[in-house]
Amino acid sequence: MPHPATAVQETTGGIAPHLRRLLEFVEPDRDDVCLDVARGRGPMPAALRPRVRHVTAVDATPAPEEPGRNGRMATVEFGTGPVRITGSPDDGDRPPAMATREDPRPRPAAPAVEADATALPYHDNTFSLVTARFSLYTLGEPERVLRELLRVCRPGGRLIIADLVRGNLAGPERDRIERLRDPDHPGTPSIARLTEMITSAGASIRRLDVFTVERPVEPWLAGARDEASADWIREALTDEVDGGPRTGAKPRVIGGELWFTQSWAHVAAEPI
Repeated sequence: MPHPATAVQETTGGIAPHLRRLLEFVEPDRDDVCLDVARGRGPMPAALRPRVRHVTAVDATPAPEEPGRNGRMATVEFGTGPVRITGSPDDGDRPPAMATREDPRPRPAAPAVEADATALPYHDNTFSLVTARFSLYTLGEPERVLRELLRVCRPGGRLIIADLVRGNLAGPERDRIERLRDPDHPGTPSIARLTEMITSAGASIRRLDVFTVERPVEPWLAGARDEASADWIREALTDEVDGGPRTGAKPRVIGGELWFTQSWAHVAAEPI
């Protein structure tokens, strides 16, 4: 059953609450040798570095001719705009504080290694902690990526996957607006599908944290394929707020802005 992540002992300073929640779920150890695999440069290496022995960051962005059907950068950009966790103390009718934003400033760190997520340049059993945050479905065939992440993870180590999910009984409406915004969107897996893929790749699920976040619509729509698609999504969400057909995004107005919801999952698995 899903349960809240336990708290780490160290302070997390000004880290955004949703990233802090992931760090607490990861439970980093001073002796951990970590690998973070991302599309581009995400926030995990910088967040983990003070808490572990060593972090290797891999930028596994596919070459332009390899990713989606038309070579576009796919899916949601998670570092844009504020995010708040539903049920948190600031879950009211005002926008959250600036502390909920991921820091967009450059992070001084060792350069990321560019590599294929399905053929990582590391020996078997190299890392005690392997993380992939909102990138599993954009780095190649997810099943192959999972097998590769598990290959480089030591026995007794941890694989942490953070990604979008939908409820096991949720309908297809939510993916409709995701694909209108981005035709290369691979579809949002159910919680059951995500955990099934991880176990089929050769791991056992140790912990699961599933929760809902709210995000402002406009920064998200900045990545729409065209303005007409953005206008359609904006209108559909506004209509739902006014009692119209459901989109699956559960929109509402906060501080005069239109916001929508996503379901996120953190999964901790161990190679078997």
